[in-house]
Amino acid sequence: MARGTTTMEVRDDGVAVITISNPPVNALSFDVLASLQRDYKEALRRNDVKAIVLTGAKGRFSAGFDINGFQNKPKNDKPWSLSVDFLTDIVEDARKPSVAAIDGVALGGGLEVAMVCHARVSTPSAQLGLPELTLGVIPGMGGTQRLPRLVGLPKALEMMLMSKSIKGVEAQKLGLVDAIVPANELVSTACSCALEILEQKRPWFKSLHRTDRLPDLGEAKEILKFARVQAQKQAANLQHPLVCIDIIEEGILSDPRAVLVKEVLSGNMLQQSQTSKSLRHVFFAQRATSKIPNITNLGLTPRRILKAAIIGGGLMGSGIATALIMSDILVVLKEVNGKFLDAGINRVKANLQNFVKKGRISKEDYEKKLSLLSGVLDYDQFRDADVVIEAAIEDILLKQQIFSELERHCNSNCIFATNTSTIDLKLIGQQTACQDRIVGAHFFSPAHVMPLLEIVRTHQTSSQVIVDLLDVAKKIRKTPIVVGSCTGFAVNRMFFPYVQVAGLLVDYGLDIYHIDRVITQFGMPMGPFRLADLAGFGVAVATSKQYYQNYPERCYKSRLTEIMLEDNRTGESSRRGFYLYDDKRKASPDPDIKKYVEKSRIMAGVAQDLKLMKITDNDIVEMAFFPVVNEACRVLDEGIALKASDLDVASIMGMGFPSYRGGVMFWADSLGSEYVYKRLDAWSKDYGEFFRPCEYLAWRARRGASLAATVAKPRL
Repeated sequence: MARGTTTMEVRDDGVAVITISNPPVNALSFDVLASLQRDYKEALRRNDVKAIVLTGAKGRFSAGFDINGFQNKPKNDKPWSLSVDFLTDIVEDARKPSVAAIDGVALGGGLEVAMVCHARVSTPSAQLGLPELTLGVIPGMGGTQRLPRLVGLPKALEMMLMSKSIKGVEAQKLGLVDAIVPANELVSTACSCALEILEQKRPWFKSLHRTDRLPDLGEAKEILKFARVQAQKQAANLQHPLVCIDIIEEGILSDPRAVLVKEVLSGNMLQQSQTSKSLRHVFFAQRATSKIPNITNLGLTPRRILKAAIIGGGLMGSGIATALIMSDILVVLKEVNGKFLDAGINRVKANLQNFVKKGRISKEDYEKKLSLLSGVLDYDQFRDADVVIEAAIEDILLKQQIFSELERHCNSNCIFATNTSTIDLKLIGQQTACQDRIVGAHFFSPAHVMPLLEIVRTHQTSSQVIVDLLDVAKKIRKTPIVVGSCTGFAVNRMFFPYVQVAGLLVDYGLDIYHIDRVITQFGMPMGPFRLADLAGFGVAVATSKQYYQNYPERCYKSRLTEIMLEDNRTGESSRRGFYLYDDKRKASPDPDIKKYVEKSRIMAGVAQDLKLMKITDNDIVEMAFFPVVNEACRVLDEGIALKASDLDVASIMGMGFPSYRGGVMFWADSLGSEYVYKRLDAWSKDYGEFFRPCEYLAWRARRGASLAATVAKPRL
């Protein structure tokens, strides 16, 4: 079956309007591109066609090349034929002008096709960009050559290397589009523009050969040199940004048309890289998290969530409130006294002010968003709330009391959500009758910034409530994963061994700061000890107790954090944790840390292990993350998570695992289940049950089976 097409209509004024049609975003599938070539060749051949306008159906130009086609490219002796033979030699060099009429989106290949046209007309809100680097590849249809010639080299580098899209209004200021018009005038204006080019009333530009926006060669080399330094600083493990810069530079220094061939060949090479495979896996995995069997396929319609009540105005509560009002949801914030309430509202104000500083909202928007927030000390305004999110401290008795209160004060359809990060929902809702309305809404700190929302269900949570929260996640621009209830749920449970293994490695003789460096070089935003400082030792000790109680047979109990806490070292908040912090919160190693490590080692009853102290950096990475993979396998086996790809998304968006490695399960799968099993099994013999591979992993290792492709049966 054909995946999309193009249609052509010749108007009375002699303009052929070619429309891309491939719902929902008019992706450039091979069928669309083949149809586009046929229509273009016909329009150029016909005598009654004077000019051509290219547009997209239903208010969208094109979101770019169809990623599904990466693995199914037709064999071609000239893989550059689309970019060179068709787009450049036929469309750009044609004797009939083409104008792109852009609405909605012109991204990736969509923008590349538009840049081949001799002019571009856009709506004000249309999004234009080249985000290919987010998939581990580079633009492959001339984008590396044409964009710098239209917007200038610095802006082109920013748009490509940062995958940053711009709106139509900014695109006009930069020279990427030639006119801005309302959507209802878009095609007619583009047709007029095309005829004006034909009649020489407008310049007939060929983007590939423009040089007026390029700097001189000396300046260009300096700009590109700086871009390389920044690219390596931001992602030292990635090659494709450097390949992109090299291709841009070559086109500036030599013949850009000849470089189009190299652009295609380099792109094809990058498509085969592990980085691109990983990033493409994440792309599809992220879009699959909201597809829940026997929930989202039942035809249920999400109820409108107009008003939310939040209990607790601490860092989490205020962050959740910020996320909700940023999406125009009314919020009532409750606290136990006026002092705490003022502090909570001030935190929300500070979050919004930070958005103003960063240019995300205007000062006028700040006032509008803030007007959606009100503070209360009782439950009176909870009666018409559509959802309540409890964000109190991690105390089971307190949470049980709160949920009993909610039942008395809220309407019968109100959703009762808790932001607990570790406590089993069955315990929290133990004393309430409305079990079908209880759900976990676990945000990650800071809640108004982190992109993940863990939706936790029990076997009694209604399907309607899950559908409602999935819709809330969409509105507040969070990626949801739906999981079952247990201690730590999916994300924190999966990663509790990550923190514990760090303590084990230090007790057995490894250096704290070396571990953090190695883990950061692997791609994590920070190492486990810097992360512990950021979270605070009080939180670390409290959550650790939950895991010791529930999973005692596979916990390693380092006393290091407790010892430091006894000495009033609480982490970054006290400026003294595993690191020392100056007035600007800059971290530096603390030589005094050794005395705490020695005390911890004595209390653990272990000695420095000379064999362990000689392990490689790669061994450290594997010892840190293979226990995470092992626990993730248990999470799948128990049906807490529905699929391995959900855990990949969760590891990236919730814990900062590098996306270019595909998520923790995909990364493990690239090494092989048998390899992961053997390593864990060997360590378990040397260092105990903490490393013992679970049966789920052992079963797959024996068969050489995949971890990432596994779909588990849900058991809540």
